[in-house]
Amino acid sequence: MVKRILSHHSINTAAHETIEVERRHSFEKTLLTNNRANSAPMISNDALLEGEDDHHNSKKKHSITIVNVSATELTIKKPDEEQPEAREQWSEQLDFLLSIIGFAVDLANIWRFPYLCYKNGGGAFLIPYVLSVLLGGMPLFYLELLLGQYYRQGAITCWRKICPLLAGIGWAVTVIAFYTDFYYNVVISWGLYYLFASFRKILPWSDCNHSWTTPDCSTVNTRRRFLENCINQLNNTLNTTIDLSRINPNEQNSFETSLLYENCSESLKHSRIVSPAQEYFHLQVYRLNKTRNLSLENLGNINWENVACLAIIYLICYFSMWKGVKTSGKVVWFTALFPYVVLTILMIRGLFLNGSMKGIEYYIRPDLSKLNDASVWVDAASQTFFSLGPGFGVLMAFASYNDFHHNVFR
Repeated sequence: MVKRILSHHSINTAAHETIEVERRHSFEKTLLTNNRANSAPMISNDALLEGEDDHHNSKKKHSITIVNVSATELTIKKPDEEQPEAREQWSEQLDFLLSIIGFAVDLANIWRFPYLCYKNGGGAFLIPYVLSVLLGGMPLFYLELLLGQYYRQGAITCWRKICPLLAGIGWAVTVIAFYTDFYYNVVISWGLYYLFASFRKILPWSDCNHSWTTPDCSTVNTRRRFLENCINQLNNTLNTTIDLSRINPNEQNSFETSLLYENCSESLKHSRIVSPAQEYFHLQVYRLNKTRNLSLENLGNINWENVACLAIIYLICYFSMWKGVKTSGKVVWFTALFPYVVLTILMIRGLFLNGSMKGIEYYIRPDLSKLNDASVWVDAASQTFFSLGPGFGVLMAFASYNDFHHNVFR
C-alpha cells in the first residue's frame, strides 16, 4: 500500500468550484477531529465527495479512502494507486545469521590471513588485527546492518533516502561489489577445475611427465638430488665430510650442515627449477605460454575448460538467488557450514606433515618487533575489511530482509 501523510488534500475540479472545495476541507477537518476524540484507527468512506460540473451539467463522483487516522497524520489511498509488494523476509533468523557468517568466512580468511600471519611476525599480527576489528571493522559492520534493517532497502536506495546527495555512494558500493565478483568467481572456478582434475589415479601436478611441462620442471626428489650434488661439491672444496642423511631444513644439527644447506638452498632458489604444481597452474590452468612473458599483447590462449567451470559457478550463484532469500537462505546452511568441515580436515592433515610443530611454534612465539613496522598495521586494517566485508553493500542487503524490530545487535 502506498502511504502518503497529508494535512489537507484536494481533488481535480473546475476552477469555479471554490465553494465546493472549501466545504470539502471543512468536512475532512471535522472528520479528523471526531476520530481523534474517539481514537478510531480506521475509517472508510467510499463516497466522500460529490461535485457538480456546471459546464457539462453533469455530476462527477470523486472517491478517496481514508485508511488510517491518528492524532498526527492522515493516511489516504487513492483508488488508482497500486499497492507495492511487501519486502520479503528471512524464513528463519538462522538463515540471516548463517548468511552473515558465510559472507565473513570467505577466501580472504582461508588463503590470505595465514599468509599475512606468516609475513608479519606470526601471532604478533593478531594484535593489530584484533584492534582493527574492534575499533574499525565491527562498528562499520554494525552500522551497515542497522541502516539496511531500518530503511529495508539496498545500498543505492538506502543512501538516497539518507541524503539524495549521497546516492553516489550506493552506486560506488555496487560497482565495487560488481568488480569483486569477477575475480572471486574466477578463483572459485580454479578450485572447481582442480576438483575435476583430482579424479585421477595420478594427480597431474605431481610429476613432470606431461606435454605442458618444461625442462625446468623438477619434483621434490629431483631438488633433493640437486642439494646432494651441491653439498658433495662443497664437501670436496672444503675437504670435509657431511652426512647427507642429516641434511634436513628442519633439523640442522651442526654449524657446517647449516652453512652448507643455506648455500645450496640459495643456489636452488636462484636457479630456474620450478615445481610441477607451479607449471600445472601457470601452463595448464592459467594457460600462459612457456616463456611466461604475459602482456596485453600476449595473453595466451583461452582455457575453455576453465570457462566451463566459471559458467558453472555463475549458474550456481543464479539458482541460489533466483527466488530471493527463500532460496539463498537455505543454500547458506551448506555454504556457511561446509568450509568449517574443510578447514578441520586441512588442520588435521597439516598437523601430521613434517615440520608442522615448527609452524605452530612460529605462530605461538610471535616476533613483536614486527609491530614497529607500519606495513603490518596496514595489512591488519586491509585484512579487516577483506574478512568482515563492510563497504560492499552486502551486509546492508542482508539486513534489509529482517523484521524492523529484529535485535540485530544480539
